Amino acid sequence: MDSFSPESGLNRTLIGHGGCCRIAPRNREFRSVCRAAERNAMVSVKRERSIDLDEEDEVPVKTTRGEDTEDHRSRHCPYLDTINRSVLDFDFEKLCSISLSHINVYACLICGKYFQGRGQKSHAYTHSVQFSHHVFLNLHTLKFYCLPDNYEIIDSSLEDITYVLKPTFTAQHIAGLDKHGKLYRAYDGTTYLPGIVGLNNIKANDYANVVLQALSNVPPLRNYFLEEENYKNIRRPPGDIMFLLVQRFGELMRKLWNPRNFKAHVSPHEMLQAVVLCSKKNFQITKQGDAVDFLSWFLNALHGALGGTRKKPSCITKVFQGSMRIFSKKLPHPDLPAEEKEALLLKEEYQEKMDESPFLYLTLDLPTAPLYKDEKEQLIIPQVPLFNILGKFSGSTEKEYKTYKENFLKRFQLTKLPPYLIFCIKRFTKNNFFVEKNPTIVNFPITNVDLREYLTEEAQVTEKSTTYDLVANVVHDGKPSEGAYRIHVLHHGTGKWYELQDLQVTDILPQMITLSEAYIQIWKRRESDDTNNHTGA
Repeated sequence: MDSFSPESGLNRTLIGHGGCCRIAPRNREFRSVCRAAERNAMVSVKRERSIDLDEEDEVPVKTTRGEDTEDHRSRHCPYLDTINRSVLDFDFEKLCSISLSHINVYACLICGKYFQGRGQKSHAYTHSVQFSHHVFLNLHTLKFYCLPDNYEIIDSSLEDITYVLKPTFTAQHIAGLDKHGKLYRAYDGTTYLPGIVGLNNIKANDYANVVLQALSNVPPLRNYFLEEENYKNIRRPPGDIMFLLVQRFGELMRKLWNPRNFKAHVSPHEMLQAVVLCSKKNFQITKQGDAVDFLSWFLNALHGALGGTRKKPSCITKVFQGSMRIFSKKLPHPDLPAEEKEALLLKEEYQEKMDESPFLYLTLDLPTAPLYKDEKEQLIIPQVPLFNILGKFSGSTEKEYKTYKENFLKRFQLTKLPPYLIFCIKRFTKNNFFVEKNPTIVNFPITNVDLREYLTEEAQVTEKSTTYDLVANVVHDGKPSEGAYRIHVLHHGTGKWYELQDLQVTDILPQMITLSEAYIQIWKRRESDDTNNHTGA
């Protein structure tokens, strides 16, 4: 650009790069000329820089792969050997350990902590710079990143980490779960059977753990929740939180049956957080609860969340729902004179009525426990056969039920048996002052429990198979408010029984199961083609 004369009324100052001039104009007519000159100079500089960049080999080269661009460092990250799989635990809630936000959370694969974001001012970025931890996993997209360089890592050796975070099961894999008893080795070296896995007792949640473990060993229910496609597209009303229960139960089921776990136990933290939320804190992690109450609420909540109603079935009702006839007769007040009682019994209100009612489990009443000690100053522990307490459903045994205002005489008879039958043995009696536990031992066989005699005559003709085998047995030990729960489960592949109490898993002889204070039992109906019965009995 030619020099301007002093007469032009401009003072000239040359600064910058490549002969670019910045001119402080005193005359408005030359402003546009100066700006044009500056733009031309900048374009030439950019061209020079682009030429220089093309000649440099150290700058990352990006290749096109579909619509995405891939950094050449993605497949050659030098920090993969710093990953510490022994500290990775994806069972807990996906929250940033600093901001407590669940949005855009990354897991540090070196220390196992969760951090939010990966931008320059994010907690994950700061952590990577401060502690030189470079490999992070996005817990939502399942993509790996190197920070602070901020490029995606693509490496097949990381697939085991994403599988632990989100296990998937094929139909072929699910079909073979009960056909073998293969032991798998966790990353920490311990061996375990998928499905026979301890659940962490965070504080006082063993009452929920035993129910979750029992349900996870019911094959039709397990198979349904192992495949997320079965329930992913169920439509729920906006703002409905109950479907969270379905999602968390499915995640827990897949973790319990994961053959590639890093450790031989699972923490039900996220599942229990959903339980606390959906039950409106009726069931909590920090306070001991009743396993039967939890089972009843959980089955009904799952049924509703899966779109089930009284008329529309769900996976829950297909597995557990049977039906019974309830014969009820209203009784006159016991303090009334005999003549008034006889007059009332002739009225229609006091005649016997019959209702058909569905059930998800059957409550079995124990005989009253003895109040006094025996001659040797020891409290007698009574025993009762299972078939004695099943007599409640014979259709002829009557029992009086009292309410605040009225008394009823009821008898029950079964009309339909489900594929899996749940017995709840009523051990606890509540009054205004305390909860009392009945320690009566129920003597029951492990296999071949035939319930045909408890069916109506019509149902005896239609029901092909009425024989059941035990698959799960929940036990309550100790005092009502201070006791602990444990569970016996049958592994279908090996035919062996295992006892699970929190994180402890031990094998047990089937003869020992019958000596326990059984509280909840799950029985499997024996199909007509079940010639091979693996129960260990």
